[in-house]
Amino acid sequence: MNLVESITIGLVFGFVFYEWIGLSAGGFVVPGYIALQLTNLPVLAGTLTISVLTYASVKLFSRYTILFGRRRFILMVLVGFSWQWVFKLLVVQQFNLASETDSLGFIVPGLIANEMDRQRVLPTLMALLIISVLVRLALIGLGLLR
Repeated sequence: MNLVESITIGLVFGFVFYEWIGLSAGGFVVPGYIALQLTNLPVLAGTLTISVLTYASVKLFSRYTILFGRRRFILMVLVGFSWQWVFKLLVVQQFNLASETDSLGFIVPGLIANEMDRQRVLPTLMALLIISVLVRLALIGLGLLR
């Protein structure tokens, strides 16, 4: 696929959107990945489910420990990684689902969850949707996607 182009366009659009609106779409590289998967609903559902589970897990964990800064970010990525591993083990392999039902990597859900924690869930998801659609449209306009 056109991963490099998608991430590049996502970086530009994400930066402009952040400067203009003040919202991040789950990190600057995430919209590029999501844009390529907008027509793959199982992957989107898996990624967003794992992102929300990660956010909720770290939120719960933070009630019992002091988490901030890098420590909170690393925990988001590690918990996202762990939920992805569990999802792969219990859902994808257990039900013999094809790999296209998998979520989008091990790092992306943690990045999305980190932004959900920083700026709330709905604004993050809305920014992610808007920028990902714009990236996809740009890729189509440039003739890089159908």
